[in-house]
Amino acid sequence: MTGISLVTGANGHLGNNLVRALLARGERVRASVRNPQNRVPFDGLECDLVQADLMDKDSLLRASEDVQTLYQVAAVVRHWSPDPEAEIIRPNVEGTRNVVEAAAEQGVERIVFVSSEITLEGHVSPVDESSWRANFHGNPYARAKTESEQLAWQLAGEHDLNMVSVLPGTIVGPHCYRLTPTMRYLKQALNGEVFLDVNLHFNFVDVRDLAAGMIAAAQKGRRGERYILATERSISNRRLIELAQERNPKVKMPPRAPKHLLLAVGTLMELASRFTGKEPMMVRSQVKIFYGNDRRMDLSKARDELGYTSRDPETAIREAFEYLKTRGP
Repeated sequence: MTGISLVTGANGHLGNNLVRALLARGERVRASVRNPQNRVPFDGLECDLVQADLMDKDSLLRASEDVQTLYQVAAVVRHWSPDPEAEIIRPNVEGTRNVVEAAAEQGVERIVFVSSEITLEGHVSPVDESSWRANFHGNPYARAKTESEQLAWQLAGEHDLNMVSVLPGTIVGPHCYRLTPTMRYLKQALNGEVFLDVNLHFNFVDVRDLAAGMIAAAQKGRRGERYILATERSISNRRLIELAQERNPKVKMPPRAPKHLLLAVGTLMELASRFTGKEPMMVRSQVKIFYGNDRRMDLSKARDELGYTSRDPETAIREAFEYLKTRGP
C-alpha cells in the first residue's frame, strides 16, 4: 500500500518494531506517542512523530488526518491494578472507541486492530480464531482486550470500515526500550532470579515476525477477519529456564510449585501491591488462565491467507536472551 501508515503506541515494543519494519519497506510512517519528547526509540528513524492519546479523541483526529492505513497498537498492558476498571478496562475500551471513530471520521481506508490470543477460548487445542473467551477468571487485561476487540468490530460494522484484527501471542525480541513484563521475566530467568517453577505456558512470538504478519494483514488480510499471529506450540516456564541455562550455566532450576500454592502466593502479592503501588510479579488470574495450559495454536489461516511465518518459540527466546545481554541494564 502507498500513503501514510499511522502506528499508535509507536514507542512500545510492538509499535516500535512495526515502525522499523514499515520504514524498511519504504513506507511513509506517522508514529503516535503520548510523550513525543522521548525520542530515544526513534533515533535514526525517518518517521513523522506526533502526539496522540487514546483518551483524547481530538489528538487522534489530528494524528489520523490523511492516513491510509491505521495500525492500532496502543493499549494498556497490565494484569493488575488497584482500580482495574479505571486504569485498565476503561482506557482500553474507550480508547478503542475513540481511535476507531477518529479513523472513520478521517476516512482511513484500512485498519489493522491489534487484539490478543488471550481473547480466544482455550479449552480445546489447537485454538483457532473462531472462539471468544467467556471466562476472564478475574483478569482485567483479558476482559479489556476481549471487550475492546468486540467493540472495534461493532464500530467497524456501523461505519462500514475495512478492518482486520490480529491476535498476537506473548511478544519477545529486540527494540524494547522499556522492558515489558514478559521481557522483564526473561531477564530475571537469564540472571537466575526465578525461584519457582510456576508451570505457566505461553505461545512466544518474535516481535519482528509479528510486525511482518501485521503488514501482510494490511496488504492481504480479508476484510472482517481475525488472524492469530503466534507460534503453534507453547513453551513452559521450565523450558524457558532450561534455555536460560544454555546462555548462563549458573542458572539453577527452581522447584515446581503446585497450583494451590501459586494461588496463595498470588493473593499475597496482590495484597502487598495495594500498599506498595507496584504491580505484582504474579496474580491469581494468570495462574487460573495459564497454569499447565499447554495451548497449541492453529496458524493455518494466517499461513494460507497472509503467508505468515514465524521463528520457532525456542529460537525466539534464545534471540531475545541475546538481545537482553547486549542491551545491558
